[in-house]
Amino acid sequence: MSDLDRKAREEALAMARRVARTPRELARWLRLLARRQPRDAEEYIQANAAEWATVADTSPGDAADILEALGEEAAGELFAGLDPVQAAELLEELRDDLAATLLSDLPPADAVLVLEEMSPDDAADVIAHVEDEAAERMLDAAADEFSDEVRRLLGHDPESAGGLMTTDIAALPSGLTVGEAVERIRVLHEEYEDLSYVYVVDDADRLIGVVSFRDLVFRRPGDGIDEAMVRDPVAVLESTDREEVAELVQRYHLFGIPVVDEERRLVGMVTTEAVLETVQEEALEDFAMAVGTTAEDSVFVPVRQSIRYRLPWIAFDLVVSSVVVLAISRFDDILAAFVVLAALMPLIARIGGDAGAQTLAVVIRGLATDGISGSDVKRVLGREALIGVVNGVFIGVLAGVLGYSLQVFQGGPSPFRIALAMFIASWANLILAGFVGAAVPLTLRRLGFDPALGSNLFLTTATDLVGFAGFLAVASALLL
Repeated sequence: MSDLDRKAREEALAMARRVARTPRELARWLRLLARRQPRDAEEYIQANAAEWATVADTSPGDAADILEALGEEAAGELFAGLDPVQAAELLEELRDDLAATLLSDLPPADAVLVLEEMSPDDAADVIAHVEDEAAERMLDAAADEFSDEVRRLLGHDPESAGGLMTTDIAALPSGLTVGEAVERIRVLHEEYEDLSYVYVVDDADRLIGVVSFRDLVFRRPGDGIDEAMVRDPVAVLESTDREEVAELVQRYHLFGIPVVDEERRLVGMVTTEAVLETVQEEALEDFAMAVGTTAEDSVFVPVRQSIRYRLPWIAFDLVVSSVVVLAISRFDDILAAFVVLAALMPLIARIGGDAGAQTLAVVIRGLATDGISGSDVKRVLGREALIGVVNGVFIGVLAGVLGYSLQVFQGGPSPFRIALAMFIASWANLILAGFVGAAVPLTLRRLGFDPALGSNLFLTTATDLVGFAGFLAVASALLL
C-alpha cells in the first residue's frame, strides 16, 4: 500500500471515529469496521487501547462481536490486555469454543482470576470446551467453593435443566414479614444480578413458594411473606430435558423457572435468557440434522472436523440415491424414443421434494412443541396425504400443460400422452411427498431418534424415485 493510500485510509478512519461520539456509538462503529475490514479494525484498536478498554467495559456484547470478527490470533492479543472483570464479561458473550481458546492462552494465574470473576454457570459453559487437563488445573487453582460449584454444574447433561441453570438465585426463608423480605431483597440485590423472582424455602431448603416485587409492593409491611407468595410454583428437576423447560416457560409465561432436586430442595433457576438460547440451539440443531450434519458444525470449526461431520451422510446419500440411478437405467428405450422426457423428469422430482419439505417443516415443528401425540399420528398422515391429493390435481394440470406445450413446440409425437404422464406422475409424487414428509419424522420419533435426523435425505430419495423412475414408468405405459 502506498503512503498516499495509507494516509487516505487513516483520514477516513479518523473521520468515521469523530462521528462516534459516545462509547456505544464507538462500539457499534468498531463492530461494523471489524466485520467489513478486520485488518483496519485491528490496527485502529491497537493504536487506541483506551478506546478498546472503554468498549470492553461499556459494551461487552459488541466487544465480543469485534473479537469474533478479527480472528483467533488478533482476538487473543486484545483479550490479554483486559483486566479480569472485563475479560470475564467478554467470555460470557463469546462463542464457547473461542472463549475457551482465549482463556487457555492466558497465563495460568491470570486465567484463574478471570474464571473466578464469572458466574459458575457461565464458567462451566466455557470450561466444558477447555482441554481436560487444563480445565482441571484451573479448577484446582480456583477457590474451593467456586470450583466445587462449577464441577457440580459440569456433572449435568448440558441439554438438561441442570446444565442450563444458574445457581445465583435469591431465596428467602418462610416466616418473614413483607417488610423484612424487602430489606433482605435490598441486600440480595448487591449479590445477584437477576431478581426477577425471589423464591421462598423452608428450613430444609425445600421450595415452597415464589414472590414477585409487585406482590410485595402492594402488601403492608407487617403482612407475612407466606400471604404474598404463590405456593407450589412450577418447577423442574435437574434432569428435565431442555425442550420441556422451554415449553413450561412459554406455557406459563415465566421469566425464569426454579430447578429442584428429588427432595424438592431448591438448587438453581433457568432464566429466560437461557431458555431463548435453548430454543435457538434446538432450531439450529434440527435444521442441521435434517440436512445431514450436526449442530456442532460451523464455519469456525476445523476443516477436518466438518469433514467428519458431513462425509458419512453424503456417502449414505450416495448409496441410497444409487437406487434411483439403477431404476432410471431400466428406461433407456423410452428416453431414446422421447428425448423431451429427460428434460421434464427433474421437474417432477423437484416439485415433490419442495412439497415434502413443507410437510417436514410442519411436522417437525409440531413434534418439537409436543403438539403431536401418539393418537394424532393417523390423522396427521391422512391430513398431509389429502393436501398432496388436492395440490397434486392443480400442480398436475399445470405440469401437463407444460409437457404438452414443450412437446408441441419441439414438433414431437404424442403431446397429449406426455401431458397425461406429467399429470399422473406429478399428482402421485405430491401425494407421496405429503405422506413420506410426515411419516419419516414420526417414525424416527417412534424409534427413539431425533425426528429431524437426516429426514430430508430420506424424503429426497423417495420423491426422486417417483419423480424420475415413476415418471418414466408411467410414460412407458402410455407411450410404448
